[in-house]
Amino acid sequence: MTVTRLVRISITVADPATAAAFYRDRLGLAVGPAQATADPAWNSLLGLAPGTTAHAIEVAIGRQIVELVAFDPPGAPYPAQRASNDPWFQHLALVCGDIAAVWEHLRGGPHGTITAGAPVLLPPNTGSVTAFKFRDPEGHPLELISFPEGVGAPVWHRTPGPPGLLGFDHTAICAADVDRSIAFYTERLGLRVAGRSLNRGPEQDRLDGLTDCAVDVVALAPATDPTPHVELLHYRSPRGRVPAEDIRATDVASVRQVHAVDDLDALVRQLHRHGVRFVSPGVVTFTSGRRAAAIRDPDGHVIILAAADRTESGSAIDR
Repeated sequence: MTVTRLVRISITVADPATAAAFYRDRLGLAVGPAQATADPAWNSLLGLAPGTTAHAIEVAIGRQIVELVAFDPPGAPYPAQRASNDPWFQHLALVCGDIAAVWEHLRGGPHGTITAGAPVLLPPNTGSVTAFKFRDPEGHPLELISFPEGVGAPVWHRTPGPPGLLGFDHTAICAADVDRSIAFYTERLGLRVAGRSLNRGPEQDRLDGLTDCAVDVVALAPATDPTPHVELLHYRSPRGRVPAEDIRATDVASVRQVHAVDDLDALVRQLHRHGVRFVSPGVVTFTSGRRAAAIRDPDGHVIILAAADRTESGSAIDR
């Protein structure tokens, strides 16, 4: 009864057509058609009012999928005051075959800035990766990342590789208490600590757009497929703001992890026993027969747990 793999990331957007165009035109990704959510079980899963409707667009990043979802009625826009240490911060790390080429193409279109200037080469203690953080036009944070030989998952070093985006390596979330979050993801969901570092110095300041930055970075890998994975970001300094309330699924700042689970019923029973906060009323069954539950981690980040299917080829749950 553990998480076996991170299946996809689901991002709430205000304008799906404009958001999809950014991923297609500025990042060179394949974008599918808009699909209406035809199953009312989605509202139950996400804690939404009956009658809420949504349209989703799938964006293919290599062999992985990111889902852009717009709800009606819509929620709040992305907060105008925003920083890399916000408690709701969650980014996707997009692996580049040629980070300079991807960044150069990105510069020509609309995007928000986090990293000042060009991509940053980080120190050896952080793996000597090159990275660049930015925001899409609605405010969602993203990261371009390039791994040197011998660093990162083997999948990112297959040759020959395309110069564009190869896939996403991880989704990174802010954690107010790093030990509490490590315990939650390892003891409750069965992920394992796959790496840890303390990142600080001028390179990290420039990457994150912060001053005097010191951040614990913890990689948490699923049991079966370690890539992509979850990454915790705990900012020792500067400290992030305290959220007034939970981000709702309809709010543009909402980003959801979707994980496959080998024994959903047993895991849900265990999570209930340990007082984990549920978004859904336990396990929800879709008209397709697929089953899922939604919870919040200690910082309020939403996690969708989907019953694993031996035949699944991409999505853990159907629309």
